[in-house]
Amino acid sequence: MQKIGVKTIVAIGIGTALFFLLARFVSIPVFANTNITFQYSVLSFFATLFGPIAGLLIGLIGHAFTDLSFGYGLWWSWIIVSALIGCASGFVLKSSVVESGNFDQKAIIRFVCGVIVIHLVGWGLCAPVLDILIYAEPADKVFVQGLIAGAANILTTAIVGTLLLFAYSKTRTQSDSLSKN
Repeated sequence: MQKIGVKTIVAIGIGTALFFLLARFVSIPVFANTNITFQYSVLSFFATLFGPIAGLLIGLIGHAFTDLSFGYGLWWSWIIVSALIGCASGFVLKSSVVESGNFDQKAIIRFVCGVIVIHLVGWGLCAPVLDILIYAEPADKVFVQGLIAGAANILTTAIVGTLLLFAYSKTRTQSDSLSKN
């Protein structure tokens, strides 16, 4: 079993706090408790750098805190999906690509394609099915809600998540930047 180091635990705390703050205070309402937000960009950034366990915990804890702060209780179907999205995001890119400063066009394409698949499956399928199974919500409502949330999360994560990873990679030393003369 992989050990979680202090650096990862601190990242989980910071990532959770940022997830919560962005979800709670930087959002644009669009449809029945569905908002355009940027917390999944931060989630994908931290999951890429610190791995799937960090992503899972940031999504799980961050979404739970967000739900509690709105006062309508825990909405477990979406909390579970946020955790799964965080976990899956940790598998899309190896942090070594970003850490080595080589976040190139190929890595960006892989990241964006991963974001599209992860969010389509999460919000377009898993969240609506869990809403129906756990809360007996009407199928037509939850599939529309899931697809709207998924589309918004794909756009914000693909754009802002890519920019975060690209900017961070530029602060790293490129693996081929030193040469012996």
